Amino acid sequence: MALSAQEPSVQRFGNRLKQLGGNFNGGSSNDSLRHRDNEEDSITISFRYLDSTRNYRLDSTVSDFSRRFPLPGTYINLGNTGLAARSLLFSPQFNGGFDPGFHSFDVYKWKLSEVRFFNTTRPYSELNYLLGSRVEQMISLVHTQNIKPNWNFLFQYRLINSPGSFQNQNTNHNNYLLTSKYQSTNLRYNNYFVFLSNKLQSYENGGIIDTSDVLNDPDFKERYNINTRIGGKKVFSSNFFANKINTGNKYTETTLLFRQQYDLGKKDSVVTDSTVIPLFFPRLRFEHTIRLDKNSYTFQDNVGDSMYYQAYYDTSLRGPRDTVLFRDKWKILSNDFSIYQFPDAKNLHQFIKLGLMLQHISGELSSGKSRFFNTAGHAEYRNKTRNQRWDIEANGSLYFTGFNAGDYEAHISLLSLLGKKVGSLQLGFENTSRTPSFVFDNRSSFYLAKTAANLKKENNTHLYAAYFLPSFRLRLTGHYYLATNYTYFSGYYQVQQESSLFNMLQVAIEKTFRLGKHWNWHAEIYLQQAVGDAPVNVPALYTRNRIGYEGNLGFKNLTIAFGTEIKYRAAYKAADYSPALGQFVYQDTMTIRNPLPDIAAYLHFRIKPFTAFIRAENLNAARNLDGFGFTRNNLVAPYYALPGLQFRLGVFWRFVN
Repeated sequence: MALSAQEPSVQRFGNRLKQLGGNFNGGSSNDSLRHRDNEEDSITISFRYLDSTRNYRLDSTVSDFSRRFPLPGTYINLGNTGLAARSLLFSPQFNGGFDPGFHSFDVYKWKLSEVRFFNTTRPYSELNYLLGSRVEQMISLVHTQNIKPNWNFLFQYRLINSPGSFQNQNTNHNNYLLTSKYQSTNLRYNNYFVFLSNKLQSYENGGIIDTSDVLNDPDFKERYNINTRIGGKKVFSSNFFANKINTGNKYTETTLLFRQQYDLGKKDSVVTDSTVIPLFFPRLRFEHTIRLDKNSYTFQDNVGDSMYYQAYYDTSLRGPRDTVLFRDKWKILSNDFSIYQFPDAKNLHQFIKLGLMLQHISGELSSGKSRFFNTAGHAEYRNKTRNQRWDIEANGSLYFTGFNAGDYEAHISLLSLLGKKVGSLQLGFENTSRTPSFVFDNRSSFYLAKTAANLKKENNTHLYAAYFLPSFRLRLTGHYYLATNYTYFSGYYQVQQESSLFNMLQVAIEKTFRLGKHWNWHAEIYLQQAVGDAPVNVPALYTRNRIGYEGNLGFKNLTIAFGTEIKYRAAYKAADYSPALGQFVYQDTMTIRNPLPDIAAYLHFRIKPFTAFIRAENLNAARNLDGFGFTRNNLVAPYYALPGLQFRLGVFWRFVN
């Protein structure tokens, strides 16, 4: 687990492109939040990320619900909010260093790369609440304020709770975040503090039994009556305080980080009629970061079915019903010392950074306690020219000694603003050699294979390009992946590594068509093709379309968007899911084919600081099966189906005190 809090390469790539290209799907993505009263001037609130030199504004657009919902538009879960989810687009791991290997719930985690450090002249708060069918609930609270002009803190909390439409699908996720950013009055010293915790709980049911027949049986129109493979019989409960998981996964990840910076450079000031504004131009920066991660990953089944575990995991239990328990616990302490040099003192977007990281790793596993260490060096160069026509970013890291000795990451991207009418272009390359995640190591409690696998380092290469033409509201992106020693689960627990080289080509087209003065069609098309003996199955075509009205209906303070959203996945052999390991696994026997795309109707609107989202999803499930109902459930994986009609109402308030 590398110390750097930088975004994963693909995420960083997408975020940077959105900054440059803007959000042509319904408004600017950098809308500032402003509040005016009769006594004070306008208020603007900005923030930046831990390793970012740029300021960002809050997003107040309403057209795209995926910006407010934990699940991005290109992800799919196992049928209930909070269940394991994965991207429909091929995206291998590009982070070197120690990795426990549990990523099926990553989309519900708050990550260090996404932590925001605000600057605001007045206290700012958000209160968000979403209520869905089957008492699905999502509550989010945000409060930030500057204690002093040079000292800001933030508190953030989120609850995701959903009982689900099928047996044993309950989820209960809690995210906590506390941050502080302080800068000395002489502008030489900065410190950052982060407390971040994700507590994720998810029932596991192993999928429903016999999807081909039971979903078309009128006796099971109430989907909660369908038997599931594990978890036993459970009485439906909407009480989100009753969050005990009898059969499922419990993940806890907690991060404490403290970073200090001290700058050497030149002082200056700007004198106005009434004040003197101090300035400081750094030339050399010393930085120390200490980070502590405490992670726990547990699968527990208190009513384990011996026949199920024998059939799927080749594991014998002591009786017909017995407790199954797997747990890995990790404590990771990292120290990083870095030096920055700014060639141009008046351009903080240009710097050279060199650093050294020391890391101590201790684990509590079923095989006993394990201790590892790592030493690594890293370097980075960034340059955003003053005219903003060129943006260069290059970084890399190499693990010298320890458990991950020989791991490395290398990344470079070049972004150019060709012109307002011509658009912008980004080109990038990255290559990673990494030790396979520890879940593939026979010392892990989740390693159920009978013999230890002889695994080599994975090597992944990624070439990408993107072109934006804002005037035409067009975005074209392409990704080309090459993978060697790709490590995966070939069944519910069998570890495999594909030694031969294979590659994957992805092309994405995003275009907004103007159908009328206020009517738009936002089209996203993703094409994928694997070449070689690839143990990866992805849909060759995935498309997401939003067609609707976007405007104000003649009301000055109203912003409204309504219409329909359609998602289609081409038939493919979707990954299966191993509940005991919490992993999506490769399968090559069952093709997931749905007769209709996923269809939703939506009404989103904003009136000053109040925003509401009203949605009816899975309208495609409507049919007459012994009476009208929403029972044509689309499948997402073997034995896993989406719910029927899903109604969601979300309200979001923003307060500037």
